[in-house]
Amino acid sequence: MTALPRPGPAPGVSPGAGPGAPRPAPPAELTAEEAESQAVAPNRAVDAAVQAMVNAAGLPLAEQIAQYEAAYETLRETLASIDQS
Repeated sequence: MTALPRPGPAPGVSPGAGPGAPRPAPPAELTAEEAESQAVAPNRAVDAAVQAMVNAAGLPLAEQIAQYEAAYETLRETLASIDQS
């Protein structure tokens, strides 16, 4: 019995990577003044959540999951508070 071909790109080929595929535009260069005006004030809760995810890499899997869930909750609450402002 022969297998039917699977839809989608061939295994090992990323979609849209053909020779005529569109490529994303390079990031625009910002002047120092533009970069400063777009700078965002740091958020301690977000910084702590990101650091917890970085630190979780060396933990056992069960503890990693707990760290990721806690970080997710912190980020969700932070985004919700921004939406309410």
